[in-house]
Amino acid sequence: MGTVMNREEVSGFLDREFPEINHDGPAYSVESVRENEVVIRLNAHDRHLRPGGTVSGPAMMALADLAAYVVILAHIGPVALAVTTNLNINFLKKPAPGDLLGTCRLLKLGKRLAVTECAITSEESDEIVAHATATYSIPPR
Repeated sequence: MGTVMNREEVSGFLDREFPEINHDGPAYSVESVRENEVVIRLNAHDRHLRPGGTVSGPAMMALADLAAYVVILAHIGPVALAVTTNLNINFLKKPAPGDLLGTCRLLKLGKRLAVTECAITSEESDEIVAHATATYSIPPR
């Protein structure tokens, strides 16, 4: 099954259905959509940092969750009611200050469940700072 939504279509859907993710300025952007993979950017602002100047765990979890949602949407179309049923994240290394990239791959896409994995890296390094897996429930289509 190939992608049914491209980068512009997914971005437009997020802007319309979930304007809150960028309500205080652009925080998340869809960088690319390919077969079974998307890349989402977290434009790290002060609100995403924890003491010490590094990107917070909750911000990285949000990036992984959004990337999982986007890779699924890109393959099933604009289904606003697809929801996370499980998200597991391992924080591997403190990221350098700055933007993060979440590269999320679709591992399984069934009729009712989808499973993804997401590697989070700092913009300037390919070294993975966090790794997440997510399962989504897909409503009947």
